[in-house]
Amino acid sequence: MKRWGDLSQEAVDFLSASAVLDHAEMAVVVTDRFSNLLYWNPFAEKLFGRQGKGSVREGSVLSLGIMEKDHPLAVELAKHVLKGGVWEGTFDVKRGDGTMIYVRAQAVPLRHDSGSVTGIVITAREAMRSNEREKDRFGLLERIGERLAGSLYVEETLKRVAEMLVPQFADHCFIELMEGERLVRRVSQHVQGWTPPPDTWKPVGSEIRYPAGHYADTAMRRQETILVEDFASSNFPSPHEGSARLCGEIGMTSAVVAPLCVRGETLGLMYLGLSNLTDRRSPHYDAFDRDFVGAIATRVALAVDNALLFEEERHTAESFQKHLLPRALPALDGLDIAVRYYPAAPLASHGQGIQTQVGGDWYDVIPLSAGRVGIVIGDVEGRGAKAAAIMGQLRAALRAFAQDDKPPADILARLDEWTRIIATPEQDESGADISVPPIVTCQYLVYDAWSRQLSFANAGHAPPLLLHDGQCLEMSIEEVGQPLGVRAKGMHADLVYKEETRTLPPGAALVLYTDGLVDRRPGRDFGGRMPSDEETLGILQEKLAACTKENVERIADTATRAVPGEIDDDMAILVLRASPVDLDVEERTFPAQPIMVGEARRMAAEAFSGWNVPDERAELACLLVSEVVTNVVLHAATASIPRRELVVEGPPLPFEESWDVPGFEEELVSDKEFTLRLRRGEESVWVEVFDQDLRLPRIRSAGENDEGGRGLYLVDQLAKRWGSRPTREGKAVWFEIPTRSR
Repeated sequence: MKRWGDLSQEAVDFLSASAVLDHAEMAVVVTDRFSNLLYWNPFAEKLFGRQGKGSVREGSVLSLGIMEKDHPLAVELAKHVLKGGVWEGTFDVKRGDGTMIYVRAQAVPLRHDSGSVTGIVITAREAMRSNEREKDRFGLLERIGERLAGSLYVEETLKRVAEMLVPQFADHCFIELMEGERLVRRVSQHVQGWTPPPDTWKPVGSEIRYPAGHYADTAMRRQETILVEDFASSNFPSPHEGSARLCGEIGMTSAVVAPLCVRGETLGLMYLGLSNLTDRRSPHYDAFDRDFVGAIATRVALAVDNALLFEEERHTAESFQKHLLPRALPALDGLDIAVRYYPAAPLASHGQGIQTQVGGDWYDVIPLSAGRVGIVIGDVEGRGAKAAAIMGQLRAALRAFAQDDKPPADILARLDEWTRIIATPEQDESGADISVPPIVTCQYLVYDAWSRQLSFANAGHAPPLLLHDGQCLEMSIEEVGQPLGVRAKGMHADLVYKEETRTLPPGAALVLYTDGLVDRRPGRDFGGRMPSDEETLGILQEKLAACTKENVERIADTATRAVPGEIDDDMAILVLRASPVDLDVEERTFPAQPIMVGEARRMAAEAFSGWNVPDERAELACLLVSEVVTNVVLHAATASIPRRELVVEGPPLPFEESWDVPGFEEELVSDKEFTLRLRRGEESVWVEVFDQDLRLPRIRSAGENDEGGRGLYLVDQLAKRWGSRPTREGKAVWFEIPTRSR
């Protein structure tokens, strides 16, 4: 064979390099040292789906359509070849028309006459479409395995399989999985631009029944890959008439059906077919293709099995998480609330293996006394079942502590002690306790919709965002305490957690969230780098500021989507909006004298009448007002005045006069006062009685001949809810009466 320089001038002109490359059935691409494209031949244009003449053009080798996940591989290729090496491998390439193919490429250095490397010459062809199929087989199987290993979800796994095989290896791809005793179609992928007409091939979600003797039925029964090399020379029963008609119309030529088997169980099957919809060199599969599809099916079955196992574990974990979080939010007066909880993506890419998505983020809304509401959001460090279990214990404990109606700082102090109690017991070699409590950030707030007063204490949690008048700002917090479980020994929790009070403007909204909302995996928006906390918080505030007038559901959705990037940790969001109008309330202070019982009852009757409370409900509420106020007056006497039992002779007095007993008030005169506060809600009225006595009331058993001891029993039996709580000046006794008949 002669060298180019040995040819005559006429032959050289006829056999120019460009003329030879124009006819080559292989893509040839030339780049400079900086991977800028210098040349590609016509076959390269066809292979990569790019338009243009085979001449100098702008762009880098990455513009040929190499998938983004293979960019690092392309960079390493260039470095290796520019050092004088030779590289060979397979790339995923997305063509100009959107289809994806696998390209087998070889890269060699382009050398100057002096011997220095001036660029790279790449020769490429579509994998499995040449005479070197045996060599391509291992490379392509490796790439398929890599793509399948990156998926933990059944639907995503099946989608990846179909994208790999159509149109690279097949014109049609069906994947069906067993659901109990039914075979259900999960994927129906075809060459781009074509879809099966209605009433022909069954769509996704349909049950598939292959008749006895059908090659797919044979593959399932025998658990082996079946090849139909040429439909023209074969005869099989068809699933139904429409299927047979369509196969004839599109000219089905060949098919391979492989069962998806793992651990001795058949999960389903994978069907690949060729037809006249595409122009291929060989319109028929052969034995080599059958073996190759069988090898792919084995990998697909393992991937599907892993995905099914993971989804089962995920479903179990998420069910566990959902049962630990509130099932439904209570209806609250003067407050609209929306919540969101999103688990994080799996941690497979973090080098920690496949882990469940649940974590320790939680929220809660707790109805308190007289229409007040406790609001909590917290985050247990870590993730997985352990974090979720700790979260469940803390949420249950906080709900119990909250019922005492103590200030938020006291609640966090008790929760801090509980966090230390639930630490996993551990001991060192000497037997000393070295238990490490979980680290928990938490914020507990108490909101009174009638006064718009918000009291809160913070244990290392991110401040809420306040939305009002088109602005979104962090709510100022002067005292941010230590996270639960980490305060220094010897320092009492009361010194760590401080209560603060704010007044919410009418119509203002608060957004409480855990750090998963702003801590995202880096995306393209930040150039692949990890954004700072200030950047992500700024983006969140900017997006929320634009929707301050929206309802709480829209605000919650906006917050969820505001920060770009994939969720890296589970996140909880709680949005609440204060009522734009004032709620009905009546309040008056009385001397703690028996004569004031009637006055208090009269005030209540007038208020209930003005609020259009049904007479039956109003009378019941007035009765209980009398009982509670009487109890307060009886205990308001000073200790130096002896108490006497009240004995009323004669027939029972009418209800309106029963408390105006001559002489009774003279024996119990006191300089103390009580305050009666009435509140009206959408479904209930609340009554609160405040006094300076620190003793909390309790129900006691009254004997048959006792004159007293039954007041609180009546309250307990007739009110929907009742209770008492300590205040700075004494205590408050309250009860709730529904405004609608039971």
